[in-house]
Formats: sequence, C-alpha cells, structure tokens
Amino acid sequence: MGFEIAAAFRRCGSATLGLILGASLLATDAASADGTPAKELFGAKALPAVMAPTSYGFYSKGCLAGGVAIPTDGPTWQAMRLSRNRRWGHPDMIALVERFSHDAAEKIGWPGLLLGDISQPRGGPMTSGHASHQIGLDADIWLTPMPQRTLTYEERESISATSMLQKNKFLTVDPSIWTPSHARLIMMAASYPQVERVFVNPAIKKKLCDTWKGDRSALGKIRPIYGHDYHFHIRIKCPEGSVGCKGQARVPVGDGCDKSLAWWFTDEPWAKPTKKPEKPVKPKFAKLSDLPKACALVLDGPPPASEQEATYGTAYRAAAAAPAPAAAVPAAATSIEAVIGAAAAAPLENIPVPLPRPALQ
Repeated sequence: MGFEIAAAFRRCGSATLGLILGASLLATDAASADGTPAKELFGAKALPAVMAPTSYGFYSKGCLAGGVAIPTDGPTWQAMRLSRNRRWGHPDMIALVERFSHDAAEKIGWPGLLLGDISQPRGGPMTSGHASHQIGLDADIWLTPMPQRTLTYEERESISATSMLQKNKFLTVDPSIWTPSHARLIMMAASYPQVERVFVNPAIKKKLCDTWKGDRSALGKIRPIYGHDYHFHIRIKCPEGSVGCKGQARVPVGDGCDKSLAWWFTDEPWAKPTKKPEKPVKPKFAKLSDLPKACALVLDGPPPASEQEATYGTAYRAAAAAPAPAAAVPAAATSIEAVIGAAAAAPLENIPVPLPRPALQ
C-alpha cells in the first residue's frame, strides 16, 4: 500500500501537486498559526513521508521528502543514539555512508563506523543538538572506531565518543589518542565527489595541514568549526534534480591551511560578549511557515506501513520492482540506481539486509 501511495505522488503533475500543496497548507495552517515550533512538528514524526526523495530548502532551513533509514547495524557500521530516531536521510546520503563504511574498512583498515545523527524522518528542525541536518544531506561520524561486537541498546545511548583534543591545552590534538588512521578516515570522507564539506575541530584541521603527506586536493573541503572534536560532519551536495534544494557556496580554492585557519587560533572566535543585553532575548524558534512551502506537504504526507519498509535496502528494492511510466517520474528517479545515487556502486543484492532495532535490554 505504501508504495502505491508513493507511485501516486510521483505521477502527480505540477498542477495537481500545486492543488495538493494548497490543501496541505490549509490543513496545516492551524498548526502553524498556533505558534507551535517547527521542531516540535517534525520531531513528532516517527516515519518519513512516502514521496519521491527530495531535499527542500537549505541545510539549516528545510525538510526532507522520501527519506530512508540506514539499518541500525551493518557489516561495517552501527548506529548510535537510536532513541533520537535520527538515522534517516536522502537516499544519496545513506548510500554514501554505507559506501564510505565499506571503503574505510577495506582500504584503510578502519574497524567500522559509529554513526551519529543524520536527520529526522522528514528532516526539519530538531528539538536539540543541531541547526543543520534538516534536509537529509548531513551525517555525523564518530571518531571512535566501532567495537568488534554488537553494542546493546543501552550502550548506544550511554557510551560517549572520544575527544581528539588534549585536556587543559588550547586547541591541541592529543597524540596519545589521534592516529594516522583518523587522518586517513577524514581525508577519505572528503575525497568523494558528492561531498561538499567535512566539518572538524580547528585543531584537527591544523593537524591535517601539518602532517598530511598524501594527495591534498580534498583538504580544502575539510572546514574548521566549533566543537567537532568527538566526531566529524559530512555534508553532501544537493542531489541532481532536487530543484527545491539550496546548495552551499563552493569552498574557497586551496587547501584551507591559511589565514582562515589561523583565525581560529586567535582570541577573537572565543571572546565572550563584553556587554550584556539590557533585556533578556527570547529565543526565536522557526515555525512551519518559515520553512519552504513544500514542507507543509512533507509534514502531512502519508507514512510507510512500517520502519522496515522505509529502511534502505528493502524499500528501494520494492520500488524498483514496481513499474512506473517514465514520463511521470523525474529523470533522476527513472531507475533504482539513479534514485539511490552514484555513490551506491555495489549491486543491490549486495546491500545489507536491514536488521531490526535492538530490543531494550
């Protein structure tokens, strides 16, 4: 039933879609008008909207249609913090994470990835933790390697990632924790053509600038930012054909080991405000009306029958088996390989079958 609904959405022409969107906007007007923060509306959705995979808006202001979940466990990854329900993303993002996990294991001997937040089932603002991750094109990867056993649900909730920084020392990587494998892992993440940026702590960026001896062509994609000493953040480009997706400006030319990095090691980025505001400033939370108009449709879209149906590796096999008129489907979604994206180079039968969410123990 879920894929019949999905097929119907894909066959909608622009005029019909406009009518549906108009009706959806009316249906959600009450929710938007009552001042409910968008993060609460999107955070309450346990499953994605069964629609053609599309990212709407910008990384920090948008939503996601047709999201899929990465399996909780794979041969070269385990998802963490399952209670957050943030292992969803655009199929291109999920495909890249799986490919990256396999490549890291096979090519540099990384034991496996521990996956942090990707996105909520329908993207959108999150109730905690992130300003971005809203359109299914961002993923956090822990710098702690995966253990050679399956973690319990409780361990996934309680174990903390390991900081790469030296305690009580300003922006300095701890040599007793950092390894060449960490450097290879981050540089590999940046090497994929669909990756737009990789965010790391300024100390990690400097460490790479000072020590990396291999190909430095992808080093400019690695961008210094606050935090990110426990994990790194992969951001991919807007998928081809995602008309409503707003991409980020290209990274500057060069390896980024210049004045822009040196600035992070001055006092300015860490200076505290010298004056306190006269009146307390109330935090402003985005409402549904602040997001792209299509997000109202995404919020009201029909869910799949189950989480399993929308987990990468099962849902898209079923979608591939269901014929759809080529003229009614966007060019970027006329085949399963196109939907999943160029990152999924392996045959579909080799994609790991999703495992159920670990039971509470």
